[in-house]
Amino acid sequence: MIDRMFPGAVWSPPDRCHFLVWAPRAEQVLLRLVAPIQSELPMRRRDDGYHELNVEGIAPGQQYCFVLPGGMVRADPASRLQTAGVHAASTVYDPRFDWHDVAWKGLPLKDLILYELHIGTFTAEGTFEAAIGQLDRLIDLGVNAVEIMPVAQFPGERNWGYDGVYPFAVQHSYGGPTGLKRFIDAAHQRGLAVLLDVVYNHLGPEGNYLRDFGPYFTTEYHTPWGEALNFDGPDSDHVRHFFLMNALQWQDEFHLDGLRLDATHAIKDLSAIPFLAELAEQAARESLRLGRPFHLIAESDTNDARLIRPRSENGVGLAATWADDFHHAVHAYLTGERNGYYEDFGSLSDLVWAYREAFVFTGRYSVYRRRQHGSSPAGLRREQFVVCVQNHDQVGNRATGDRLSTLVERSSLSLAAGLLLLSPYVPLLFMGEEYGERAPFLYFTSHGDANLVEAVRQGRRQEFASFGWQGEVPDPQAEETFHRSKIDPSRGDAELLALYRSLIALRRTLPLDAEREVLAHEQHQTMRVLYYDATHPVLIVFQLGSNSAECSWPCPMGTWQRQLTTCEVPEQLQSNGSVSLRLSGHSFAVYRRLVG
Repeated sequence: MIDRMFPGAVWSPPDRCHFLVWAPRAEQVLLRLVAPIQSELPMRRRDDGYHELNVEGIAPGQQYCFVLPGGMVRADPASRLQTAGVHAASTVYDPRFDWHDVAWKGLPLKDLILYELHIGTFTAEGTFEAAIGQLDRLIDLGVNAVEIMPVAQFPGERNWGYDGVYPFAVQHSYGGPTGLKRFIDAAHQRGLAVLLDVVYNHLGPEGNYLRDFGPYFTTEYHTPWGEALNFDGPDSDHVRHFFLMNALQWQDEFHLDGLRLDATHAIKDLSAIPFLAELAEQAARESLRLGRPFHLIAESDTNDARLIRPRSENGVGLAATWADDFHHAVHAYLTGERNGYYEDFGSLSDLVWAYREAFVFTGRYSVYRRRQHGSSPAGLRREQFVVCVQNHDQVGNRATGDRLSTLVERSSLSLAAGLLLLSPYVPLLFMGEEYGERAPFLYFTSHGDANLVEAVRQGRRQEFASFGWQGEVPDPQAEETFHRSKIDPSRGDAELLALYRSLIALRRTLPLDAEREVLAHEQHQTMRVLYYDATHPVLIVFQLGSNSAECSWPCPMGTWQRQLTTCEVPEQLQSNGSVSLRLSGHSFAVYRRLVG
């Protein structure tokens, strides 16, 4: 691995700053100090293509940029602070912060209950500071980990975050790097872990000047969003170093508890030791040094178990992966949708497979993809899969941003909550899901390039063609689109919120690590899950259809006490090897066997 050296402007008290930039094609790079000090200084070129300079008398807040050959003026690719947007000069940042989380030791992966949120739409103000004011609400709900959508500096003030172009800089309109640190510190003091969504597969189109500095991109591969980053071609060691140092910044300086790695299937890398494997090894070493876990969670649509298998088994070694099949199985069953990738889902057997394996597709043929898809997750731990019934992708990438609350009946929302929170995997809630938020989560931008704005509008319309969704696609550039996406807990469904609280509290007591058996009754649309704990096995029955039904199920002998239900069922069941239970439509019941 390349030496641990951070690119960009690294400031040290009282007034020293080390500037470092990789520009291998440039014989000379100038450091231009813009304000308050104005000066232009030649940087020293190293043999490895880096240019560096130590400067005394620099205070935090100093604006600067780099002058490349031909007079091209560019902000720092590793800028920590872009106070005036993606096209302006960078700002020297003082990384010191008065942390109050010295006792924080993190949370194990198996215990996480994730809550995904977008800082801009989580509150009316759309800032880290305002989000701090909502943390006690999340504690009351029972979740213990927040997953923040990307905050790398993006064009304008409205964006999902996947158009970020300065990976080291925190979006200034949200509150910048100090605002994020305050949020993390406040969360840790309340017992909440914080994970950050990062994008290591592409950069946004507007303000993306990395290619002016060096071969950060490759023409060998392409992604759905443009050029692929150069992780395995000539000079890729230095590109990898750039992003490895970015991850280290989040883990060390910002005290984060993990990263959600966006679209890892779009990280094109055929090297013997892939970038993601190198990242996993670095994170593990730093975790040992810091004495707290750091979870790397992949988002991938490949169902490739190698991502989360250890290196000793020829895997990549990441901690966990999103398992979208779980969402698709639940969504298709409850909504009846069969367009796009939902074409592969909708049967009761899909739900059974999702509960048994997390992946529904483990090598079988996919009609949607017209090929075999996925690999077997055999031998992997249940906490290595993150599942959901809603998230920013599955809501926001619908034509009109429909939440599940606007697509199904109230009873189905309760059923979806039970399917999620009684599953053996790490559950993820999307902000507002817990109280049935009905506001859409739409795709929004605030680009400054008129041609790009129009291209995004047209692209969104074309993207939804295969789904056949009705209705006009809201204009991503319109400020109203952004404001319509803000959540408001005051208009929530109190009964649904109470169910989520009860489910989360119950989940903490369940033997989810125990062996499980999943059976289904196709005719009655009923599914039974049994967690075989040695002393307190748990029986869960889901009535997935809209009609009531009574089924008999194999069940260990003994007396079973009702724990939670969404319909009228007996308080106790007596099993002589089987039990019979009638549930109303779209409901579930949870029982635990008594001792003795």
